[in-house]
Amino acid sequence: MDEEIKMKKEFVMRGKTEKGLTEVLNFSGYKPGYAYRLTEFELFQSNIASGVDAQLCAIISAGKTALDPQSPDFNLAECIGTAIYENDAADHNQIAAFSVINDTFLITQNLLLTVFNTESHAINWQCRFESVKMSGPEEAATNYKQYLISDGS
Repeated sequence: MDEEIKMKKEFVMRGKTEKGLTEVLNFSGYKPGYAYRLTEFELFQSNIASGVDAQLCAIISAGKTALDPQSPDFNLAECIGTAIYENDAADHNQIAAFSVINDTFLITQNLLLTVFNTESHAINWQCRFESVKMSGPEEAATNYKQYLISDGS
């Protein structure tokens, strides 16, 4: 059977992270010849009590050091995804959710996901990735690029 057929095209990572903490999204066991692309990044509050305002934000980075989700800097090569979720209870639970993703960034190493919440509750998050087949030279260039980003932060 062809290797590409056996390889999952898309997969989801999801979790629940306490305010101010960082999770490692583990890609260290990746399959040689493949990279991954972030295609979706969503947040949702974990406590949906009526009358609760919520402002949640998160950032996914490819560097050694976690980035601040409250002040993303799109000039940083290691910033590959940000997401915001707002629930305004005063406006009868009007919800706004946005994300900005660098879906051209090919992932071959672990990522850091850092969250912040104006409340004390944990944040639910979900990321969708797709696998991308690479040639030998593409894989070498992608690994080197991500190594430079990770080593430089």
